[in-house]
Amino acid sequence: MAAKKILVVDNEEYIQEVTKICLENTTKWQVITASSGLEGIKKAETEKPDAILLDVMMPGMDGITVFKHLQENSDTKEIPVIILTATIQTSDNYRYKDLGIKAAIGKPFSPLTLAQEISQALGWEN
Repeated sequence: MAAKKILVVDNEEYIQEVTKICLENTTKWQVITASSGLEGIKKAETEKPDAILLDVMMPGMDGITVFKHLQENSDTKEIPVIILTATIQTSDNYRYKDLGIKAAIGKPFSPLTLAQEISQALGWEN
């Protein structure tokens, strides 16, 4: 499998670091990070990642609003998005799927299985 580029958008620096370390140490993926929704949108446009891991609860612009902006942009609308969230409820999963979000991964996540969860959600060979 060719090396993938993953954009992690999360206002918590710790989550960015843990995600970057675990994905880069368990795969050949390149991980780039953004600390806000606006920064995430800009990096999605310039970096053209293969997927985006997007936190739901962020100050300023929440993850769902970021996702909607990404969908409205022809340069970013085809990038698959996986939500990272501290709370996953069945009703939220249905809402995410209806919006076009590929999956939701709960925080805290397992660093050992994160890459596998992403690959499975996106239909990538692991």
